[in-house]
Amino acid sequence: MRGSKDQVMKRTFLGLAAMLVLSGCATKPLNSIPLTGPYNPNNPFAKMIRGELKPVKVYETDHVLAFMDHAPATIGHVLVISKVSKARTLLEMSARDYDEVMAVVRKVALAEVKALDLKGFTIIENNGLGQSVPHLHVHIIPRYRGKRLREIPYHIMPDAELEKTAVKIRAALAEMEAHPDA
Repeated sequence: MRGSKDQVMKRTFLGLAAMLVLSGCATKPLNSIPLTGPYNPNNPFAKMIRGELKPVKVYETDHVLAFMDHAPATIGHVLVISKVSKARTLLEMSARDYDEVMAVVRKVALAEVKALDLKGFTIIENNGLGQSVPHLHVHIIPRYRGKRLREIPYHIMPDAELEKTAVKIRAALAEMEAHPDA
């Protein structure tokens, strides 16, 4: 490339910006909630906990719920939430409640590896910027060979389709509980 260092950097920046726009990454703003603030008891996850919305459940305890994401990044995308904490972000959640959530994240991830024959998975927890529901939640996103997360289109999946994958994950969880040393 010819030109001064500043010109080269400007062309590089403009090229990257153009790629983001063309790929759709820069066309809509990220969801965002304030890092601290009052809990909204009408958020969708609070409604699930109260039974007003029916998620496709994968695993549940008295304190934690794991369910299929209705707009999965990949097949098998699961969300894990606390049923007792009113935390919107990590900054507001007690260590005990967070430990319970993460124990279920680990358990479900193990089951997904077995049930879906995964070679990897990604754990994501957005806090503030990038967070769409104001209730702390952890994403377990199965990773499949040849697919990068940014290449995957997001679309709403019908519950019947989500249930097909949930059945496999629940079966693996049941097997793990029946044979904990296996």
